[in-house]
Amino acid sequence: MTQETATVSQPLVMDTAFWVATAIFVLAYAIIVSEKTHKAIIAVFGAALILIFKILNQHEAFHIEEYGIDWNVIFLLISMMVIINLMRPTGIFEYIAIKSAKLGKGEPFKILAIFAIVTAMLSAFLDNVTAVLLIIPVTLFIADALEVDPMPYLISCVLASNIGGTATLIGDPPNIMIASKAHLSFMDFIYHLTPLVIVLMVFYILCIKVIWGKKLKSREKLKKRIMEMDEREAIKDPIMMKKSLIVLGIVITGFVLHGKLLYQPATIALFGAGLLLLLSKTNEPHHILAEIEWPTICFFVGLFIIVGGVVKVGLIKWLSLQVLDITQGNLFATSMAVMWFSAFASAIVDNIPYVATMNPLIIDMARQLWPHLSGIQLLQHPDLMPVWWSLALGACLGGNGTIIGASANVIVVGMAEKAGSRISFMKFMAYGMPIMIMTVILSTVYVWLRYYIIRF
Repeated sequence: MTQETATVSQPLVMDTAFWVATAIFVLAYAIIVSEKTHKAIIAVFGAALILIFKILNQHEAFHIEEYGIDWNVIFLLISMMVIINLMRPTGIFEYIAIKSAKLGKGEPFKILAIFAIVTAMLSAFLDNVTAVLLIIPVTLFIADALEVDPMPYLISCVLASNIGGTATLIGDPPNIMIASKAHLSFMDFIYHLTPLVIVLMVFYILCIKVIWGKKLKSREKLKKRIMEMDEREAIKDPIMMKKSLIVLGIVITGFVLHGKLLYQPATIALFGAGLLLLLSKTNEPHHILAEIEWPTICFFVGLFIIVGGVVKVGLIKWLSLQVLDITQGNLFATSMAVMWFSAFASAIVDNIPYVATMNPLIIDMARQLWPHLSGIQLLQHPDLMPVWWSLALGACLGGNGTIIGASANVIVVGMAEKAGSRISFMKFMAYGMPIMIMTVILSTVYVWLRYYIIRF
């Protein structure tokens, strides 16, 4: 193992812009946690302050990906919401719900476990946002049929989506960003991360069994009623359902092949949404567009700008550099520090701008450790690879820590609120943070054993 010392720190200019941006970020986060005002309002107002105080100018906020709104994420969300809203009236979600419930023999926990596993698998081969958009309407339907609290179903599915999304290159946006910088392939992620994610999901199912296994009870009459349901009767518009499934299949294929096709996921999703709107032959799309989770979209727009402000003034970069400085070139220590810092940082700020900040820092560190190397030889140096995997694990799994840790979390909370089942910031964290910490502990053991003890 190379032990050269790398000095990656640099002085931080704590000027007026730094303190104003930091204050806006901290205050916005504190008010969001307190839940005294809707998170979308705080995010939009906080973003406005970032612009008013000229931390970011309007061009940076709207057009510069490093600091501003990630339009790929925004249009991916809007497009998938349109597709889901067009699919919902066909009855396909009720069909899936009834089939899943019958597979679980009407037992509330068995159904919850099935939904968690399905969500994790969807997240691995779509992305976690698309997965929860597909599965949450199903979980709400079943919870209503069994007359049980939908909250355990909602939280368990979104936590599973962040775990499952860790498994592949396309499962979570941070993985896409890491793969782009380190020139990693789809199969690299399958080989290095998927085995761990399978172990994490087994552990996760055991955890939710302990948490909710005894609490989820339903009357025998309701279980019997579900077992007697005919899922075929749930289909209300078979022609539109077939059109929807074909379009969804095209979108999923596009997601899997987007690297080879050279299209961003948002482009593929937007094409699917536009195509399905055409095939629906609706002349009045107002009700479809009105059902988009606009408060959630506005929250993301505001959050991107606020986080972009603290990225520009150097707060996130400075915090990340402190972690790298502590390890002084010891790559095992760096891997551990990157994983744990990434987990907690991703729980506080969205993992997309965080990974965008960490990627160049890791590359700079590698250049100082191996100045004679460049290109693939540098980026995929055997001693550097565990650091990349640690960043991916920390950033993806850390999203389970809080509501704002991952895009999927915000989506589910918004859908739950619309359905009349409010999930508070603290309630989500009470379940998500312990799961996050335990999965990161298991990931720590995995990285240590695989890359520093067994070495394969």
